[in-house]
Amino acid sequence: MIKHVPLLALLGLMAISCSESARQVGETDTETEALATDTANLRPALQSITAADILRHTTVLASDAFEGRSPATPGEDSTVNYLTRQFRQMGLQPGNPDGTYVQEVPMFGYTPQPTATIKSGGKSINLNFPTDYVAVTRQYVPSVNVANSELVFVGYGIVAPEYGWDDYKEVDVKGKTIVMLVSDPPIPSPANPDQLDSTMFGGKAMTYYGRWTYKYEIAAEKGAAAAIIIHETGPAGYPYEVISGSHSREGFEIIAPNKNMDRAKVEAWITEEKARELFSATGRSFEQMKQAAIKKDFKPVPLNATASFNIKNKLREVKSRNVIAKLEGSDSKLKNEYVVYTAHWDHLGKDPSLQGDQIYNGALDNASGTAGLLEIAEAFTKMETKPKRSILFLAVTAEEKGLLGSKYYATNPLYPLQKTVANINMDVLNAYGPTEDVVVIGYGSSTLEDVLADAAAVQNRRIVPEASPEKGSFYRSDHFEFAKQGVPALYSKSGVVARNQPADYVQKWQDKYTANDYHKLSDEVKDDWNLEGAVEDLRLFLRVGTKVANTEKIPEWKPGTEFKARREAMLREPADSVKAKYQ
Repeated sequence: MIKHVPLLALLGLMAISCSESARQVGETDTETEALATDTANLRPALQSITAADILRHTTVLASDAFEGRSPATPGEDSTVNYLTRQFRQMGLQPGNPDGTYVQEVPMFGYTPQPTATIKSGGKSINLNFPTDYVAVTRQYVPSVNVANSELVFVGYGIVAPEYGWDDYKEVDVKGKTIVMLVSDPPIPSPANPDQLDSTMFGGKAMTYYGRWTYKYEIAAEKGAAAAIIIHETGPAGYPYEVISGSHSREGFEIIAPNKNMDRAKVEAWITEEKARELFSATGRSFEQMKQAAIKKDFKPVPLNATASFNIKNKLREVKSRNVIAKLEGSDSKLKNEYVVYTAHWDHLGKDPSLQGDQIYNGALDNASGTAGLLEIAEAFTKMETKPKRSILFLAVTAEEKGLLGSKYYATNPLYPLQKTVANINMDVLNAYGPTEDVVVIGYGSSTLEDVLADAAAVQNRRIVPEASPEKGSFYRSDHFEFAKQGVPALYSKSGVVARNQPADYVQKWQDKYTANDYHKLSDEVKDDWNLEGAVEDLRLFLRVGTKVANTEKIPEWKPGTEFKARREAMLREPADSVKAKYQ
């Protein structure tokens, strides 16, 4: 049995056909047994997903010729052309109703040059960019100015009706600068103060209310002129250097028709040290303010201080593209409903300032996931009877810039979100071999997990929650933009228990990848990759999508999830209203 798929063996693997053996190279014994239980219609589709094909696509997309696949570069052109050519050769329809395989995504690059001052009691708090704070504007303007804006502490900056929680308590913050804490409120359990209350904000798991993007969104909704998040390494899950590094160079954003003028003028972070200095200057302690903020009766606290910001923006327009193909459903009624598979095609591009290797090839992140999208797309074409619902295959741009391609599609959908029944997302495939389990990111969110559990059981696998839900990984890949709009979304990965390997095998492999290759020049195709697990996972995702596409009852968000109310409201709206709202 061949355990690995080394690069040097690629041509040999491609020569092996399904008809020569009941068991394919790169296919586990478990998967061979699973295939025996599948329908005659599904089996050829599953068998078309092979390690050799995954490696072939990944090798092309991660080659130096694609220059690291950064948006708005020659690498994007090469990537878009390759994906379009592959979809066309498969016989898939153009996904854009205009007859093309692309959706243009209008973006802009912005490089901020901020200055900031906070004054309390006639005394100024010294702020140095980017060591003490960062500040950007996502309004498409060359500069913004906020002068002597009143500072108000709004706790965690959350309005969550399902938890009876409102950090604003009807206080008008329009034109003011709000200061808030990162993550969700860590509310102690009434039964055990040493544990978190699992009935509030997901307990240990982060909800969207804890994510920095939500905090800026609610700030804009409330009319704040500026929003400052206090950085703490523990709750944030990353050191301040991650913030200062990403916000002191060029960032990217979607250009909305209103040029993003509905965003707060200033979106900022401040270090914990400077936050402590601020509270101390106003006669309060950081600990006291945090303690007050974890209670439902918390009310906004005017700080008797003012903030002033000036940000000059170096701007440039950036045009990029999502790539989309369509397989039309076979049922006359259900073919106007859609299951969407997603993977981001972009990576970090090249850095001409480097000596020697300059290309961030992004082989696993995410040439592999894009290869998986192509494999699943081709698999669907092998079915004699196509699924009842239509299937969309969406390769999105600018995930590395902040999920921008998926954000643009989800807010400018080519097909109504009301009729989009599910999203299945792939980001970094398994190159370390088959596992006994499947990790669900955002475990407990939707009934898609129930479909996943049934499909995993066919492979003699089980689904498990992620180990560190407090890190908020659910909100960091493209499925989230669908979820935010209300569409049930599934994001799962290979598990942590490898078949026939030591207990710590997967953890060591993942730690090694994170330390040595993640977002580094060395994320290239490796000769020691084992893609058997990737084959199992892609076949698993195919089974899930096929089940959803053929089952009359559509997936739902589970009770308590922050997206359930939006989805239910969307489904209650008349179709014409939803179409006008989302297209």
